[in-house]
Parts: sequence; C-alpha cells; structure tokens
Amino acid sequence: MTLRVVKVGTSLLRGHDGQTTFDVIDQLTADIGANLEGGDRVVLVSSGAVGLGCQRLERKERPDSVVALQAAAAIGQGHLMGLYDRAMARHGHAVAQVLLTRAELADRRSYHSASATLHQLLDWGVLPIVNENDTVSSAELRFGDNDTLSALVAAAVGADELILLTDIDRLYSADPRVDASAKPITDVHHPAQLDALEQGAGDGGRWGTGGMTTKLAAARIATASGITVHLADGRQAGVLTGLLQGGRGGTVFHPHPEPLGNRKSWLAHALQPQGTLQLDAGACEALLNRGASLLLVGIEGIQGTFGSNQPVSLVGPDGEELARGLSSMGSEAIERHLKAMAEKPHNGEGSPVVVHRDALVIVSTPTIRPQQP
Repeated sequence: MTLRVVKVGTSLLRGHDGQTTFDVIDQLTADIGANLEGGDRVVLVSSGAVGLGCQRLERKERPDSVVALQAAAAIGQGHLMGLYDRAMARHGHAVAQVLLTRAELADRRSYHSASATLHQLLDWGVLPIVNENDTVSSAELRFGDNDTLSALVAAAVGADELILLTDIDRLYSADPRVDASAKPITDVHHPAQLDALEQGAGDGGRWGTGGMTTKLAAARIATASGITVHLADGRQAGVLTGLLQGGRGGTVFHPHPEPLGNRKSWLAHALQPQGTLQLDAGACEALLNRGASLLLVGIEGIQGTFGSNQPVSLVGPDGEELARGLSSMGSEAIERHLKAMAEKPHNGEGSPVVVHRDALVIVSTPTIRPQQP
C-alpha cells in the first residue's frame, strides 16, 4: 500500500485544450478512484476556490485585495467541493474538505490533530481534499501557494510520494519557453543539487517566475522528510494514471539520505520564526558538530519579540541561518540576561539552556569562521 499526496493547481483546473474545469475534475477523480480501488491511499491538495468564485461572479480578473480574495474563496470553495463530491461519488467514494492555515500547522497540537484526522479519513476510504483556508488566512499566516501546503501535508501524513501536477513536463536548466538551450533535468539526487537549483530560480533571470520556485521549495520540504517528489505535466493524458501505478514524473526529486523525523520536520518547515538569535562561533560549532543545546552564553544578539516556547531562527556570526527551534525563554528574559552578562562576564558554567537540542533542528551547515583572539 502506497500513500501519495497529489497537488493540482489553478492553472490545470482552469482547463486546457478545450477541456473545462468539470472535465479536468472528472479525469482526476477517475484516476484517483481507480487507484483507491487498488488499495493505495491518496490525499488531494487542490487549488481553485478563488478562480471558481470569480467565475460564479462573472469576474474576468482576479481580485487584488486580501479581503476580495477571501470573499471569492468563500464563494468558490463550496462549488469546488461540490464538483469533487459528485465526481468521486460516481466511483463509489466520499470526499472530505480539510481547510488549513499556517497557524494551525505551526501549532504542535493542531499539527498532530490534522495528521490524525487525515489518517482517519484514509482509513475510512474517503478522499481528503485539502486547501488553504483562504477565507480566514491573513497575509502573514498564509502559505502563499499550495505547493508548500502539499509538502507539509505529505510530511504530516508520512506520505511515500508527493506528486506535483503542473503545466510543464519537467524541470529544466533554464526556462524552455524563452531559452532554446534549456536542458531537461530528470533526477535531483542530493540536497546540494537542490541548493543550486533554488539559487538559480531565485535570481529572476532564469525560470524563477511561473511557479517553479515554490515547487523547488516544496521538494526541499518533502525530500528532507524522506518523501519522493514527482514533477509532471498534468495536461498530458494518462500522466496521473501512470504515476499512481508506480511510474515516474518528468523530474524526480529523491529523498534526503538522512531524512528528518516527524518532529524535526515540523520544527524545520511548519514553524514561522517569531524572532532571531545571533550566535557566536563557539555556539555554532557546538550545535553543528556536537549535537549540543543552545546555551544563553552562546547568544550574541537578539531580534524580534517573542514569548517562551515560541519558534526562533538561529543565525551564525555572518547572519546565515543554521537552525530553528523553540526558545525556552521569551525575548525580554533573554535580553535581561544578556545585559546582566555584559555587566558581569560569565565563564559559561551553569549557563541556562535557551533552545534544547530536542527542540532544535539544523537547517543548513554554513562555514563557521573561528573567533579572533
């Protein structure tokens, strides 16, 4: 039995080559229904609520304001679920609507609750259809794209594979629509390859536009959690059928050789840091090479306002992020201790733990220069 998360975006749901949204959903549900009959499990992450809402209102342009987007999503979400419900019923399966916000996945208890709910639905043979809760998400709490959401959902349910259906057949070395020399990339095996691709996508001069940046970010989240990611052209007939039968996408992102566990994945990817702690070189070395906790004595500076047990970003002397974790102290308490240490130097013995190693995850391994004497 294989558990897969399938993500389909608005560009596909709008229809193509004479197909309507109804045709696209009919084909999607036919492929998924057949796969469920074979004993596998699927979670569908579907965009489209805003687009369908605008369609019902006969609006030709997507709204610009957050409030208008939320209102359009409120209209379109029910319509979207109705289409999926009727289509899946023809294949003998019920569907369930699961709307999530970043705030919910950032809370450990809610994260576990969402995971448990999804697994219960899967046990019942129901198709969970996940979307961002656009009707209530404020700008700062939004995922911003369902690629990120699909990767977090895949990690939460412990999926074997994440399938990203898009409007391009695979990843390329450059944007093939404007660069005839672009070469296809069929496999990404190592995190270093992903690093290089993300850097290229972010410079605006390659294929950073058009949604590939968010797909690379989703691949990073999923592969770090031990999940294989397939990027494939959802417009091609039979593509999803082949993938659900064990085939491969145009580009396959292979799992990290040392995947994070469920808690570490949550710490690294679901949380939004509320502040930043700048560490000295000694603290960085202890975290990276000795699996140590972060002690107060290793903190050189602090940014942001946060309470105890809230997520923080840990950066090295050069400002590069190396870890994230839950701070046992609020920002006010840390500032107070740092001020006291500046007035009365501390040799580090008995220094309080600010971020315990069990509540900390390394997100990069920057080069730490030794401290100058």
